[in-house]
Amino acid sequence: MPHQKILIKNGTVVHSGMLDVADILIEDQRIAKIQNDITVSADREIDATNKLVLPGGIDSHCHIEQRSASGLINSDTFLSGTTAAALGGNTTVIPFAAQYEGDSLIKIVQEYHELAKENAIVDYSMHMIIAGPSDDVIDFQLPELIKEGHSSIKIFMTYDRLRIDDDSIQRILEKAKQCKAMVSVHAENHEMITKKVKELLGNGCRHPKYHTDSHPVDGEVDAFKRIIMMSEKTKQPVMIFHVSSEKGLDEIKKGKSRGVNFFAETCTQYLSLNSSLLDQTNTKEAAKWICSPPIRDVTDSEALWHGLENKTLDLVSSDHAPYSFDEKGKFFMGKNPNFKEIPNGMPGLHWRLPILLDKVLRNQCNLSVLDFVRITSTTPAKIYGLYPKKGEIKIGSDADITIWNKDKKVILSDGMVVDGSKYNPYSGFEVCCWPDEVLLRGHTIVKDNKIKGGKNMGEFLPTKLSDYI
Repeated sequence: MPHQKILIKNGTVVHSGMLDVADILIEDQRIAKIQNDITVSADREIDATNKLVLPGGIDSHCHIEQRSASGLINSDTFLSGTTAAALGGNTTVIPFAAQYEGDSLIKIVQEYHELAKENAIVDYSMHMIIAGPSDDVIDFQLPELIKEGHSSIKIFMTYDRLRIDDDSIQRILEKAKQCKAMVSVHAENHEMITKKVKELLGNGCRHPKYHTDSHPVDGEVDAFKRIIMMSEKTKQPVMIFHVSSEKGLDEIKKGKSRGVNFFAETCTQYLSLNSSLLDQTNTKEAAKWICSPPIRDVTDSEALWHGLENKTLDLVSSDHAPYSFDEKGKFFMGKNPNFKEIPNGMPGLHWRLPILLDKVLRNQCNLSVLDFVRITSTTPAKIYGLYPKKGEIKIGSDADITIWNKDKKVILSDGMVVDGSKYNPYSGFEVCCWPDEVLLRGHTIVKDNKIKGGKNMGEFLPTKLSDYI
């Protein structure tokens, strides 16, 4: 696609740590000027009067076309998943290439590139899930992949086919430190979950509402303590994924207050949904909200908002993990599965930014538009080594820009869904804002809620350990 000179006029722009009415000139896919009253001949001029002009969202935790440990592929292709991302105001995603016991990590990453390169509508990097930590994977394959720009590793402390023991975790942390990589962690106590699941099913407790009970908060707290201690011992920073509870947040606070260098995120669902959704007579309907860790109480959500406000939590991702609401996804084990037989995950790429920005614009939290940009764009870019190319409206950065109509009321519904899940877990929510236009490297990929341009617009973004870390 030819490079155009684009001029965005009169928008309310977040740049240089401030909210300012300014013009933006885009040349050669990058931001060339940010100032008032730019007068220049352009191929296209966009009137952004009374609109918010923000950096494109970076969703740094999402599962797209990923094979689960059970062999089930989640319901998105790269085309459907990145379509949802773009329509929701995102210009970069970081999904997962998942390696299991006996797999070649190099081969898995290569295969994942093949899935992405012809179908991604937005730019993308990759996390590498390591569930088979053999000597060959850790000592030879991993360093090679890190050199090639795959500097983010994910490990699990729970799930039968995914978890690795603490010795292997520590070994991966030490290798990551040596090779300058980042490690992200799903941190829950496996033994506590296993014991609770056995107890619940043994007592005939099958309904989806028991999923919450099967993942006790104490299991999150214990795993947080252990991974923070290992991070401290190895001096290797980690990202603790999807903090779900007030008690878990307290453990994050304790670790940071004693000077351990690590990061923590929460997700849209833990801020805006609660466990009462699972307690429905209609078992099938309740399955929509099964994810891990589970959505918890309203008091937990309130605590997590405070954690964002006081910067105990660093960012918000979607943990988009869609399973179609049919026999190929949520009900692949039958029409009446118990809570353990329902795949864990819900869609979120499409909904993360509008839901969060709505809370900010309605003053329903103590976060500003500047904070919104920080927790959804700039900080993910910094943590995963994409900054300043991505994550900020800054001279020289990629022209990844979302122009928001802050006065457009939209009621979220199942009918809006473009990902493979076939349902919207936030159906019925009203938001007061919606993207009017989304630009990826200066090219319009969304306008008036429709995808524009080719399906292979997205490019792979090599990552590196950031100076920020």
